[in-house]
Amino acid sequence: MELEGFKHVYSGKVRELYEPEDPQFSHLVLIVASDRISAFDYIHSPDIPGKGKNLTEVTSWWFERLDYPNHLSDELEIPDAVRGRAVVAKKLKMYPVECVVRGYLAGSGYKEYLDTGKVCGIELPQGLENGDRLPHPIFTPAYKAPQGEKDENISFERATELVGADIAERLRDDSIKIFISASQAAEKAGLILADTKFEFGNDPRTNVLTLGDEVLTPDSSRYWDKSEWESGKRDQSFDKQIVRNWLEQNWDKISEPPMLPEDIVSLTAERYGLLAEKLTSNNN
Repeated sequence: MELEGFKHVYSGKVRELYEPEDPQFSHLVLIVASDRISAFDYIHSPDIPGKGKNLTEVTSWWFERLDYPNHLSDELEIPDAVRGRAVVAKKLKMYPVECVVRGYLAGSGYKEYLDTGKVCGIELPQGLENGDRLPHPIFTPAYKAPQGEKDENISFERATELVGADIAERLRDDSIKIFISASQAAEKAGLILADTKFEFGNDPRTNVLTLGDEVLTPDSSRYWDKSEWESGKRDQSFDKQIVRNWLEQNWDKISEPPMLPEDIVSLTAERYGLLAEKLTSNNN
């Protein structure tokens, strides 16, 4: 898509990046969220209607409420053609560490726990079940690989090698602090924040550690309905798990992925929309 006053510079799995043509705004970038959906390192078809708008609504809502420096900027207007699914952000020097925080045992963490009793090298109490709350949130970083390569879980020691001890400690401590604060806000909306990932960078204009990328969206986080969790349902997440589950049963992950069926697309769109509604309407 062409946008007046901006030039397209990058296409990610979900987002498109544009730079302003005016050189006085060279420190900014326009981030547009598409309706594309990715799973198992593939982009799947068809798109999920409304997904880009819901992602942008949720991440903007959280940025407004988190007491932490973030990358959003109001120096430029968002073009009408992408209003509602785009943000203007400051360019950051991003650190190559995905700051994953887990408050509950789920997903790949649960699988690893069954095999080793640990998650990313962190030993956990015996006898935990899928979806159980952890004694305290744990920081399980991942190396953010270059485009086209897979991210990999790493130890805190490896994170320290990548970014230095001081930054690694700040990434860990700040991530857990933000996670705890966000978890408390989510509970007010009847939601459980099971796990999430943050990305940080250095703002070259201020030299301040700054929260970037998306935050606490259903693409970067696992949310559960609190009442359903309390009743024992541990698989009702507000994200693309519906798509993952269908692909696990209908795709070998080697050949070209099949088209997503209409009911899976509709259910996924419904879950994204419901999360945005629960957060923004019940937790002002």
